[in-house]
Amino acid sequence: MTLLIEGCAVATLDAAGTEHESGHLVLDDAWITAVGPGPAPDLPGATRVDGRGCLATPGLVNCHHHLYQWITRGLAQQATLFEWLVALYPVWAGLDAELEYDAARGALAALARSGCSTASDHHYLFPARGGDLLAAEVEAARGIGVRFHPCRGSMDLGRSRGGLPPDEVVEDRDEILAATEAAIDRHHDPAPASMLRVAVAPCSPFSVTTDLLRESAALARRRGVRLHTHLAETREEETFCRERYGRAPVEYLDGLGWLADDVWLAHCVHLDRGAVVRFGATGTGVAHCPSSNARLGSGIAPVVDLLAAGAPVGLGVDGAASNEGGQLLPEIRQALLFARLRGGPAALTARRALAMATIEGARCVGREAELGSLEPDKLADVALWRLDGLGHAGVADPVAALVLGPPAPLELLLVGGRPVVRRDELLTAPEAEIAARASSASRRLRAAAGAPR
Repeated sequence: MTLLIEGCAVATLDAAGTEHESGHLVLDDAWITAVGPGPAPDLPGATRVDGRGCLATPGLVNCHHHLYQWITRGLAQQATLFEWLVALYPVWAGLDAELEYDAARGALAALARSGCSTASDHHYLFPARGGDLLAAEVEAARGIGVRFHPCRGSMDLGRSRGGLPPDEVVEDRDEILAATEAAIDRHHDPAPASMLRVAVAPCSPFSVTTDLLRESAALARRRGVRLHTHLAETREEETFCRERYGRAPVEYLDGLGWLADDVWLAHCVHLDRGAVVRFGATGTGVAHCPSSNARLGSGIAPVVDLLAAGAPVGLGVDGAASNEGGQLLPEIRQALLFARLRGGPAALTARRALAMATIEGARCVGREAELGSLEPDKLADVALWRLDGLGHAGVADPVAALVLGPPAPLELLLVGGRPVVRRDELLTAPEAEIAARASSASRRLRAAAGAPR
């Protein structure tokens, strides 16, 4: 099918920063074949979309999430990260595949409604007798229709061995490595138009042993998949690493061979200048999670310095239990505002913030050749934002309107040319049923753990 979108402003996010005040896109099935100014060409049999009053951007890329947390939102509201985790580990210990599916559907629906076409999830908690939680979220993503990058996470450093998580939510190292390899065998699709790619993702320095970090990196590189983990999120993590390993978190991970261009790391709030330079030199990516970092009081990541050093910096919603909004579009505005709080009003432009949610995010997950900009021969992942309503009236610059203004209505979200959202309505699954099932799942999980209702 050929689809023509015309009459809209276009922000391509290509290397030249090409924009069109009134332009068009031509999409053939799953691919973009043309982008340019003025009306679309006359192509017999093509379907036309009237984009007047709208801005076309690439579909947004979410670089870090914990989908299962959609059903544990609103707990531990005044906690630091470590306090929050200690409070929630016992609740999450009751997860099973049905709960995971309902949570993932809710979280992915919220992402799609906010213009997200590619979503990465870091799932690191696999309770005994919980079933195949990774398969459950893969099924949920397939139903919602977003491009999905599940990260098979893990924890093997329980409290009895000096880690943070209780022993009942950690796994045996050999079982983790076998399960991770099995997940790659079952789910990973390396094809150019892939809807599903798997990464290897041990959880964090305070919940994973040195051996597991080292062996996970070896496994990922042997299988040709990417690596992901949390790093340098809080001062408490730095204290933990210095006391246990004699090094700061970045030095510790670098010593294990982790800093490289096949790696992206979540948060990276507490980096010194040497770490920033090292990220740039190695091409190590960062998933910046501004709302979650603010919610937990963790700090503001040195995003502008990382970008200046040449490191890819994308955006992440992070777990919905530490970002109850769960949408990606607002993170663009948050990233811009936090960068300016740290570095002044010229620190980050609206266009650079939008790039973090698109082409920079695509770099983090290793798909910048296919995703993240509106260019011929890239995948037809397109977000069309309506900017002609009251919320954006009078803002002449459409990119500034999208980034600085209130959340724009999503006129259309295409993933591989397939409509997933139209006029702010999810097309691929019934939202009312998703919400009802998520609410029921939340009540069941909290009741089992004796958590507040």
